Formats: sequence, C-alpha cells, structure tokens
Amino acid sequence: MAIQVGDKAPDFELKDNHGKAVRLSDFRGAKNVVLLFYPFAFTGVCTGELCELRDNLPKFVNDDTQLLAVSNDSIHTLRVFSEQEGLEYPLLSDFWPHGNVSRQYGVFDEDKGCAVRGTFIIDKEGVVRWTVVNGLPDARDLNAYVEALDTL
Repeated sequence: MAIQVGDKAPDFELKDNHGKAVRLSDFRGAKNVVLLFYPFAFTGVCTGELCELRDNLPKFVNDDTQLLAVSNDSIHTLRVFSEQEGLEYPLLSDFWPHGNVSRQYGVFDEDKGCAVRGTFIIDKEGVVRWTVVNGLPDARDLNAYVEALDTL
C-alpha cells in the first residue's frame, strides 16, 4: 500500500544521475518536494512525463520546491537519459538494493521489477500533503501537481 496523505515521508538516500548522494531530509525545513517515481528511462510514457516537467521546470524547481524523480535504473542509464533529454533536475537511482525506496513508498511492482507511477508532494516538515499513484501505462496530469503545490 502506498504512503498516504498525512503520513511522514520515509527518509532515504539515493545517488543521482551524477553519482551524488541525495537525501530527502536535506530539504526538510527548506523546500517542499515533488517526489516522482517512474518505471524506466527511455520508455515512451516516462520520457513524455519527464520532458513535460522539464518544459515547466520553474514550477517544480525554485526557491520553494524541489523535484526529485526516482526510477529503478542505474545511475549510468540515468546520466545518459538526462543528457539525451536535457533533464536538469535530479534523477535518482533506486537500483540497489533494487527498489528499496520504491517499496518503502508502496509503489514497487514486484512482478514487473519496477516502480509504478507514484507522485508524492511532501511539505517542508516532511509530511505527505498530496499523492497519486497510476499504473504503468497511465500518464499523470502535470496540472494536478501544480494545483497541489499551490495549496502549500
């Protein structure tokens, strides 16, 4: 079961597409976090979603908000993907232990071996304030994230 609104977001540390360690708690007290899980780099729906975020980046990476995108790909795959698509926000690797953070958030599909499309908006105190979980083939609505951030 996925983390629910009102739950304290589980802290984690993952490496980004440049090999830098990123901790959710690094943003506590400073920024709201849009934590987005997606199945795999280089797939159609994922690429479309992440590029739409890229095209609207000031709404998701600014003085008040940080976007963190998580997949079960390796950091090397994520580095090439980010360079190819011009993604200038952290792509975090939940590769090893495989899917550990995705499982903590309740969005890991054991049969497919990847995260489903889960999004969690976490406030500056580390509390989940909005969430949506979609199946693998179902793209998310970017406008819903914007509306949820506007309520914080």
